[in-house]
Order: sequence, then structure tokens, then C-alpha cells
Amino acid sequence: MAAPSTAVKDKNYDLISALQASLHYAWQVETWAQDAEQQGDSELAEWFRKIQHNNQKAADQGKEMLMRRLAEDT
Repeated sequence: MAAPSTAVKDKNYDLISALQASLHYAWQVETWAQDAEQQGDSELAEWFRKIQHNNQKAADQGKEMLMRRLAEDT
């Protein structure tokens, strides 16, 4: 299912949306990792932590990119 199209194409909006999704997912995966740990499944918890790390890395890169682009626009 495709996302609805918007009247305005804005690459910075897309960047902000991806950044928000990465941060949200990194936060959500922490809950899943804790649930797995509480249930004694260290393998699953470790896998969730790897996903969390990747999302946090993407978020950090997105923040740097956004700051650079906003500074260039001023």
C-alpha cells in the first residue's frame, strides 16, 4: 500500500520523517529487548539491541544531515 501523495514534495520533510521513524523505532525496540530479557531470551534481546543500534546510528546520521542542511539554508 503506497503512502498518500502530498501536494508538496519536500526532501527535508522526508528526511525529518525518516529521522523521527528511526528514533521512534530505536525507542520501541528497547521495550521489546527488555521484554525478551525478562522472559530469559538473551538471544532475542541481543537481536533487538542490534536493530536498536542500527536505528540509532541512522538517526544520528539523519540529525547531522538535517543540521547541515538547515545551516546551509540560513
